[in-house]
Amino acid sequence: MPRHNGWVSAAKLAASVVAIVAISGVAVAAFAAVDLVKTAVSAPTLTLENEELLEGVPDIGAMDGGLTFLLVGSDKRPADGSFGDPEEDSAVLNDVTMLVHISQDHTHVEVVSFPRDLLVEVPECPDPADPGGEPLSALSSVKINTVLSYGGFNCVAATVQQLTGVTIPVGGIVEFYGVAALAEAVGGVEVCIAEQIDDDYTGIHLAPGMQTLSGMQSLQFLRVRHGVGDGSDLGRISNQQVFLSAMMRKLQGEGTLGDPVKLYSMAKAILSNMSLSSALQSPPVLISIARAVQDVDLSKVAFVQYPTVYTWDQSAVEPSDSAALVNAALQADQPIVLDPAATGEAEFGTGGDPATSAPVPEDGTEGAGEETGEETGEEVAPTAPEGALPSDVTGQTAAEVRCSTANEG
Repeated sequence: MPRHNGWVSAAKLAASVVAIVAISGVAVAAFAAVDLVKTAVSAPTLTLENEELLEGVPDIGAMDGGLTFLLVGSDKRPADGSFGDPEEDSAVLNDVTMLVHISQDHTHVEVVSFPRDLLVEVPECPDPADPGGEPLSALSSVKINTVLSYGGFNCVAATVQQLTGVTIPVGGIVEFYGVAALAEAVGGVEVCIAEQIDDDYTGIHLAPGMQTLSGMQSLQFLRVRHGVGDGSDLGRISNQQVFLSAMMRKLQGEGTLGDPVKLYSMAKAILSNMSLSSALQSPPVLISIARAVQDVDLSKVAFVQYPTVYTWDQSAVEPSDSAALVNAALQADQPIVLDPAATGEAEFGTGGDPATSAPVPEDGTEGAGEETGEETGEEVAPTAPEGALPSDVTGQTAAEVRCSTANEG
């Protein structure tokens, strides 16, 4: 490759990485890999129904307006990066499901994580094995982490879109090994451990204090559930937020984004572990996204756990009343402000009937066509909250340094 072209590619790569650093640590090298893949191998392409929303993104300069996309972490079993018995659990699961929202004015970003055991309503979806044939039937009260196996990425996107009422035009799937490789490529990610963590399921053992995680150990940390928090998936999400925030701080604080060698190392590390929707495979689009969010303050990047309550039999979770407030904030393009008391270890109650889904406006405009409820007699959807959300909406900002706690139960 000529030297000039190499530096052009490096510049594009840097811009792509900057975009995602302000959004989600998991996707940093994934988007960088898209630019590199243009001169290497072709990555799988995902196609979503609403991708035309990105047609107006300029080739130069910051994109106009905001953007919402779906990021799915695939737990492919049996696979080198999986834990558990591959003979008993051989499905392709979306063990991590995140909705990322960039505000219209590019001043704040929200990353909403949905618990894997969250019960959702799955709409009718195209069959990925037969796109032109009969669609897959709608499902009721299924765990969200099974939707990828049932109907593919498009079905996950449609499900989250129906749940939140937010249009999702683009997204991507990253396999867990890609995150482990990324952590190694950047020289490890330093996280705070409050208490000794011992988890025989993943094989991770960490002493209290600041610990630098790299490679397989970082993957174990992201996957650990029994050894942290309350031993549930809800505790695992808080653990993942600790890791992602630490990764973002490192990338912004150690000059990684200005080092082409490190950027290419990051991209190569996960090149084979990412699939993106077609609208995100354009380098100009990635650069435009990068320029839109590269200056977002880390204190304005909120990692939020979708608020839930346990079902009556404690076997799953369902949206709590506060979930409607999170939906309303996303639909209204308002920042999600966390209650200072929300530490990520909130108590979880027991729910009754599952919460109803938030409708996506037919015109694709978030929050459009809302009913007042006076004429229809239907329950009025909550308006976007001003100020901090209730304390059961937990999470942290990327600027906060929090520690992982052991499961002492």
